Amino acid sequence: MPIMHKKTLLARFLLWRLKNVKERYFTIALSLLVGLTCGLVGVILKNSIHAVHRFITESMQIDSGNFLFIFLPIVGISLTVLFLKIFIKDDIGHGVSKILYAISRKSGKIKGHNNYSSVIGSTLTIGFGGSVGAEAPVVLTGASIGSGLARLFHMNQRVIVLMLGCGAAGAIGGIFKAPIAGLAFTLEVLMLDLTMASLIPLLISSVAAASVAHLMMGHEVMFEYTARSHFDLGNIPFYIILGILAGLLSVYFIRSSMYIEGKIAGHQSIIKRILLGGMMLGLLIFLFPPLYGEGYSTIQNLLDGDASKLLHNTILYPMKDNIWLLLLYVAGVFMLKVVATASTNGTGGVGGIFAPTMFMGGVGGFFLARIINELGITTLPESNFCLVGMAGMMAGVMHAPLMAMFLIAEVTGGYALFIPLMITCTMSYITIKGFEPYSIYAKRLAQQGDLVTHNKDKAVLTLMKLDRVIETDLEVVHPEDSLGELVKVISRSHRNIYPVVDDDRRLLGIVILDKVRHIMFDSERYDEVKVSDLLSLPPAYIDVNDPMDKVMKVFEQTGAWNLPVTEKGRYKGFVSKSKIFNTYRRVLVHFSEE
Repeated sequence: MPIMHKKTLLARFLLWRLKNVKERYFTIALSLLVGLTCGLVGVILKNSIHAVHRFITESMQIDSGNFLFIFLPIVGISLTVLFLKIFIKDDIGHGVSKILYAISRKSGKIKGHNNYSSVIGSTLTIGFGGSVGAEAPVVLTGASIGSGLARLFHMNQRVIVLMLGCGAAGAIGGIFKAPIAGLAFTLEVLMLDLTMASLIPLLISSVAAASVAHLMMGHEVMFEYTARSHFDLGNIPFYIILGILAGLLSVYFIRSSMYIEGKIAGHQSIIKRILLGGMMLGLLIFLFPPLYGEGYSTIQNLLDGDASKLLHNTILYPMKDNIWLLLLYVAGVFMLKVVATASTNGTGGVGGIFAPTMFMGGVGGFFLARIINELGITTLPESNFCLVGMAGMMAGVMHAPLMAMFLIAEVTGGYALFIPLMITCTMSYITIKGFEPYSIYAKRLAQQGDLVTHNKDKAVLTLMKLDRVIETDLEVVHPEDSLGELVKVISRSHRNIYPVVDDDRRLLGIVILDKVRHIMFDSERYDEVKVSDLLSLPPAYIDVNDPMDKVMKVFEQTGAWNLPVTEKGRYKGFVSKSKIFNTYRRVLVHFSEE
């Protein structure tokens, strides 16, 4: 009874909304609701991770230097895997890639459990030392909330995708208190096609989430930063070098993380994966404590000019004043961060690569500046290079230079360095594009043909589904049929192609009307000629699972206007170039509406 009552209330509200509120205004109101909710989720996630961390380090008194520190990641990842296997029964890793897949193949629909599962999973993973970030999980949560609310209120597919983007923008805007970065994220990473109709909801959602974060967590920026020196034109060549270096290191990050994850995930046994990845991660954070968790405290130490704190609770701490030993340790931390991150995700942990990317960029920027300073080449502001390096690494790994610039400027208040941020992010992006055409999020989807891109043709073709354009009204014939039987089929058909199939509906070939026309009125040959004498092979076959961009390539290569579609060799129907064009136009118009 209560369920029926709720359905009745929702139905009444939907009816009232249709009569009294235009879709445009309701979309704006919905984006505000999504933003407020995502801001609250971001606050909850941040506080829950810090609560788990405080419980371990303060209540249980297990901190870096304690031998039990090695086993913390195994505990966290084990709890995460158990939670997912018992309660969720789904994979929630690589959250941003899942959002891109939902846009490309699921019409923006995301499973409902993502409203909370990523928050719980990342809290367990990161709180116990997983070397990943909380940002991708909260982005997936925000996208799920936006998609779910849009579907709850029976919005169309275009609005569902837009609300998904609003949820993602709100998640970034809320967890970083960076609304402009949230907007840029949807443009560059999620690759939504921005129009004026979508710009306003995205801004509202992002600003609303950031406002909630400010209200509940204060107005402090994520990293306390004070520019100790203003931008010097003479340092431009070094910022260019930093950008190129960030681009090359982004290639290292993308390829290494995917390789290591694949190796760990290749083990069939979950227990073996947890032991392998968990022990590897535990040993790394025991020897290199800065690799524990998100690593933001390490970045703050570098921005404060106190790099020696990286050696705290290590056997090297007594030699903290040895600058070359410190730099060697910093280099080790930098190179091993990707191993720690991949071990966390590959083992079954839940987390993203926002924080690891920022960590590596910050450490790399500091390392470059300190090396140049120690060699006496010039005097560079190390904290500035740390900050700009964070942006450069994000621009390369995520292929998002705009988001990286605004995000780092917003989370540090470092707008005074906007020109160096632009230079380094641009050079990083240009550099990595020569090695990796897609971001780390999009690489797997691009290989599968499941990626929506800024290329309008590819984007629309990706959104189209082959099963929507298959024509099944063609009359089939069999190889043993006579010409007379074929003529009867032709007489009741309005098509000029006739698929030839066997008793198992396996496609043997086709009969084209033009090949029959010269004998179809010769009744003396009706019993003499068989369909098997008239069939020919089509120029190509389309598999029912082929993506639309591949289908169009086949049409271009063959020059055909009609091609048969099969599933495991069995005939399913035909697809015509004209119908694809008509569907393409409808999809393009629908997704370009203002």
